[in-house]
Amino acid sequence: MFASKGFRRSCAVIGLAALTAVASAQPAKPAPSAPAEFTPEVGQQGKDVVWVPTAQTLVNRMLDMAKLTPQDYLIDLGSGDGRTVITAAKRGARAHGIEYNPDMVELSKRNATKEGVAGKATFEKADIFQSDYSKATVITLFLLPELNVKLRPTILDMKPGTRVAANSFDMGDWKPDQTARVEGDCTSWCTAYLWIVPAKVAGTWKLAHGDLTLTQQYQTIAGNLRMSDKTLAISNGKLDGERISFSVGGVQYSGRVVGDVMDGTMAAGAARSPWNASRSK
Repeated sequence: MFASKGFRRSCAVIGLAALTAVASAQPAKPAPSAPAEFTPEVGQQGKDVVWVPTAQTLVNRMLDMAKLTPQDYLIDLGSGDGRTVITAAKRGARAHGIEYNPDMVELSKRNATKEGVAGKATFEKADIFQSDYSKATVITLFLLPELNVKLRPTILDMKPGTRVAANSFDMGDWKPDQTARVEGDCTSWCTAYLWIVPAKVAGTWKLAHGDLTLTQQYQTIAGNLRMSDKTLAISNGKLDGERISFSVGGVQYSGRVVGDVMDGTMAAGAARSPWNASRSK
């Protein structure tokens, strides 16, 4: 027995309505939730070190010791949650963080935006040992001593006068120019070190009145001044970036080193006179 066409159409309509009613009765699928924001944990493993935040009090002291100004360009090697970079940016400096963990990089960017310094505080996911930070005027870091020593040759090749501020760990036999401890919110890892990249002066220099031969151990210099009739050892030799000072034969020399040229003032008692020297080829 065959149903009429009208009957078949009615059945189709009824069937569609029933399916619609069943579908409407099913609970709606919840919308996918947004992934939770990354939250770092103290001690979490990184590429070369575990992450431990630098106390804000120590960050402030490090930047004070480095005499950070709005004209500076700071690069933080292993920038973590970005607090050093953000603090530098809030002081008006241009600041950049290099961090291997991409989650930390994104966290730092969010933190910079919240603090209103996203335009001055930038971050990148990169390996500090494969990065170019030669244009920085201030370097900050909180790394293990062996990593500091590994970075040391590159840092010493930077422009003389570049300031390097570190949390708690030194640079091996390159002694710091300044050391400070802080308290306040800092309960561990509370020592700040500062180094100033010295000019390279080892070798022989020609002065109008003799030959100055210098040896150099980072910012400490030694050597002698050879004149026509005698050779005198220098004492109290020191470099502070491009600035040089030493004494020889009762005369105090102070001046500035720019590449292969030195010039400045020599003082014997109240008498003052200029001096200059050029590096022997």
